Amino acid sequence: MNKSDKNEHADTPLYTEEEIVKRKIKDSVFTNLFTDKKYLLQLYQALHPEDTEATEEQLTNITINNVFINGMYNDLGFMVRDRLVILAEAQSSWSVNIVVRALIYLSQSWHDYLKATDQLLYSSKKVHLPFPELYVIFTGEREDKPETISLGTEFFGGKEAAVEVKVKMIYKGREGDIIQQYITFTKVCDEQIKKYGRTRKAILETIRICKDRNVLSQYLESKEKEVVDIMMFLYDDDELMRLYKKDIEKEARSKGMREGMREGMREGMREGMREGMREGMREGILEGSKSAALRMLKTGKYALEEIADISGLSIDEVARLEV
Repeated sequence: MNKSDKNEHADTPLYTEEEIVKRKIKDSVFTNLFTDKKYLLQLYQALHPEDTEATEEQLTNITINNVFINGMYNDLGFMVRDRLVILAEAQSSWSVNIVVRALIYLSQSWHDYLKATDQLLYSSKKVHLPFPELYVIFTGEREDKPETISLGTEFFGGKEAAVEVKVKMIYKGREGDIIQQYITFTKVCDEQIKKYGRTRKAILETIRICKDRNVLSQYLESKEKEVVDIMMFLYDDDELMRLYKKDIEKEARSKGMREGMREGMREGMREGMREGMREGMREGILEGSKSAALRMLKTGKYALEEIADISGLSIDEVARLEV
């Protein structure tokens, strides 16, 4: 694009400080690292080493409102002049669904950009859109490593569809760049978890080793406590969900046994006895849901709506548990 062709909206900030929605989500180390424009610029330069003129002042962080859950997520959006970059992290889990996530985030980011720059889709004047780039950093282990994930290929059998989205996959960076440093950090973390389990010691050893190897050393030096808190939240969150799922599985097994016994009873069993057993089952399941919801409340990390959605209770029922 020639300098003379530069759109008047290209340097318009997508959000003012007052317009940024107060987030309920928790940052990951990934998003926390790139909140700092010093590291965000390094990320952009790792993606575009040919652009040697980009500066921190030209970077605009974009808060991508999570449209799926109010939990922690690893998605990052930012603008550099007239370029919109959406980048996500995928750790051990590989899923082609990430291309759908990227499409939804792109659509939302464009929508927010049009609103912020006062552009009307229903006017006769063609709107201006920042040029999109979609990436995923995959830090897990995988033999097959495609360069891109295509919406048309993965979901429509390669048929030409009305919409096509391509996400570029990143498995490693260049020697010493911020992407390679972050991927190394995740590898060291995985090694220490295998050695010490999901413990504070594993986190502290990860930080010590990375600092010794000059991997994200300045970031870890300046934000060590914050990194420990973020990762401990991750571990606590995982453990809570594991215990909750264990309770649900235990209740499901008990329910299956009770249903099997009921089916085996003689046809002539009185209706009152069957109804009594069903009521007991309902009460048992309800008590199990309340117990799990109460544990989630005590952590202080979940909104009432989230607890209600997970436990199957109503918001009012969850609220009464707080009293």
